[in-house]
This record gives sequence, C-alpha cells and structure tokens, in this order.
Amino acid sequence: MATVGTGHNVKVHYKGTLADGTEFDNSRNRGGTLNFQVGSGQLIKGFDQAVRGMGVGEVRTVTLKPSDAYGDSDPSAIVEVPKNVFAPEMELVIGNTVRGTSPTGEAITAKISSLNEETVTLDHNHPLAGQDLTFEIELIETDSES
Repeated sequence: MATVGTGHNVKVHYKGTLADGTEFDNSRNRGGTLNFQVGSGQLIKGFDQAVRGMGVGEVRTVTLKPSDAYGDSDPSAIVEVPKNVFAPEMELVIGNTVRGTSPTGEAITAKISSLNEETVTLDHNHPLAGQDLTFEIELIETDSES
C-alpha cells in the first residue's frame, strides 16, 4: 500500500479535541473533508506531519504540544486599549471576539479578556494557543495511491 509523503494531495476527516475532551472542530460536522497538500505549509506543523506515512482508510490519533500547533500564548499579544476606541453602540462582553483595524491598517481579531469603566483588555493570541490538541485523523483519499 502506498503511503502519504511530502507533496501528496490528501483528503482527510478529523476531529479535534482539547485536553478536557471538549471538541473544538470536526470535519464531518462541517460537511466535508479537509483537502490539502502535505508539506505545503497550509496547516499547523503537527497535523501535517501526522498524515505522513498513512494509507487510505487508516485512522490515527495524535496529541500535539503547542509548539506543533498554534504556539504558546504570548503575553505581549494581550493589550489594554481605551474603551472609546470602540463604537458607542458596540456591546463589549468578556469572551466575545472583536474584529477591527490596527492603527497601521492591518485587519485584527482579538478576544475580550477583561474590561472596566475605561479600558478593554484584548487577547490577540490564537484561541487555541498554549493548548495541547488531540486530533483523530482518517485518511480518505490521496494521490499517492495512483
């Protein structure tokens, strides 16, 4: 049986869970496979590496440390901004995600981690940064079989 290697195009189904078992993503719930080229840099390093050597129909479960997923949480990516930078009608709620534009014009996304009368604390880290992630991966199709 041929196995997946760098440069192969693959279709996989996957389920991602956190250390406590909470499911954070599932390709079947999304309604389709995840399609990508192995080694292209499209995906997090650990997921890309996990499919290498798999054969069609194989199911593999891997647990990734932050260094192989979304990295560690970076304290410098947590910033406090004046509340008045937000539109007055915007409802600011701890845990909600906000999108906007930085002073340099770059699109930004952040989670509100705290707020008070005058300021809002925004966490610009990826929501899965700093966490161990477990993926159950099933290889559905690959061009390495041809």
